[in-house]
Amino acid sequence: MAYNLHNRSLLSLVHHSERDLLYLIDLARDLKRAKYSGAVRRSLEGKNIALIFEKTSTRTRCAFEVAAHDEGAHVTYIDPTSSQIGHKESMKDTARVLGRMYDAIEYRGAGQDIVEELAAYAGVPVFNGLTDEFHPTQMLADVLTMTEHCAKPLHEIAYAYVGDGRNNMANSLLLTGAKLGMDVRIGAPRDLWPAEEHVTLCREFADRSGARMLVTDDPEEAVAGVDFIHTDVWVSMGEPIESWGERIDELMPFQVNSELIAAARNPRVRFMHCLPAFHNSETTVGAQIAAQYPALKNGIEVTDDVFESPVNIAFEQAENRMHTIKAVLVSALG
Repeated sequence: MAYNLHNRSLLSLVHHSERDLLYLIDLARDLKRAKYSGAVRRSLEGKNIALIFEKTSTRTRCAFEVAAHDEGAHVTYIDPTSSQIGHKESMKDTARVLGRMYDAIEYRGAGQDIVEELAAYAGVPVFNGLTDEFHPTQMLADVLTMTEHCAKPLHEIAYAYVGDGRNNMANSLLLTGAKLGMDVRIGAPRDLWPAEEHVTLCREFADRSGARMLVTDDPEEAVAGVDFIHTDVWVSMGEPIESWGERIDELMPFQVNSELIAAARNPRVRFMHCLPAFHNSETTVGAQIAAQYPALKNGIEVTDDVFESPVNIAFEQAENRMHTIKAVLVSALG
């Protein structure tokens, strides 16, 4: 399929069509095969990409760096301690400086308005590595992963997100499923549902694509018959530790445990998570939560028995961040 996304930014997927998304997923599949077969083309030789990280990262940073390196590009990693961004220099001014030095810019940080401003003034493609509202590069990886683990046509695949329905993963999964004509459900307590204006926007896309959408406060209704169950941490980066108490009380019925997996009534159902996951108490935060809530020592949003079982494909999902980010870079700059 010949298609042109040259010099296009990737900010939220709102302005990308179904065809745009399918092209990027097909390209990612081709680039993944090329990497495995040793046939990488290095189509980004001579390109320079700035990576702005105002929020820490493992997968996003590594995926961008390896994807760029594989294709011959150079990257500069910029964090809050190594630049003047927000301290002595606005994002608008930063955009106008970096846009003269780099061929593209990646941004991972807080508000969607920041990455939108960066794109408005940089004059080069800007890629959203994560904001509070959207996580578009993760979505491409998630769809690629689902197609690799389900033989159904894309529009017949059903998936559910359970947990905090207001966060960037829930927003993005609802948007992506609506754009691609999939069966997408959000399971969350009513006060943690996606914003009504976002649901309305997604329903407009769903009407055009034939997607089926469900937002429910019944976790079993959300997962009934699905092929994939997604979740994410219950308290996002930047929220105070005090948020955990009320969030745990609200979200315990939406914990992905063996009972919720069984409620899908699908022996081929798979579990997905954008990571990191609190599936045990072996991390600093996990240990803090387990100390206050002993019932959660074997997992918070997902239990350890599910996470360590064959239903978990989160690590293949994580690898696919690299292949789909490479598709974004090559399509925009190659």
